[in-house]
Amino acid sequence: MKKLLLFSVLLGFLSCEQTKMGYVDNVELMNKYQEKIDIEARYTTKTEALTRRRDSISQAFQIEAQAFQLKSKGLTQEKAQEEYGILQQKGQFIGQQLQQEEQQLQLQGQTEMDSLIKKVKEQVRDYGESKGYTYILTGGEGGSVLYGKEADNLTEEILKILNAAYTQN
Repeated sequence: MKKLLLFSVLLGFLSCEQTKMGYVDNVELMNKYQEKIDIEARYTTKTEALTRRRDSISQAFQIEAQAFQLKSKGLTQEKAQEEYGILQQKGQFIGQQLQQEEQQLQLQGQTEMDSLIKKVKEQVRDYGESKGYTYILTGGEGGSVLYGKEADNLTEEILKILNAAYTQN
């Protein structure tokens, strides 16, 4: 009987072990993370530069096409078609080259963001382990926390750690 009572008390203590949980608002965390802000700014600048370059090249090509129209009036039909074909190929080549540059820029940006997300997840995991959390859930848009006490919101704490680590680099 004593053994059964002792086992019940021991089982009671073990079942009372607290599960420490918190949550992070992913949207807020990422929107306020300085490294992400810097990456977006850098790629916005690169995208704007590519757009200006594309516009400049397009404008130059339009001028060339207009010059061809004027010139073609004095050419034979056969010669005009030949030069028009060359102009068309040049336009296609320019378009393909600009499209490749845009795709490459998008790929670089996506790779950098994927790396950033991995870094954030690792930081959240390290934070959770060091503070004794059993679970850290995601909140915000698309998160799995529909309600959480503000005291369990770890977003600001983790954001401070991420931004501090980023400014040290």
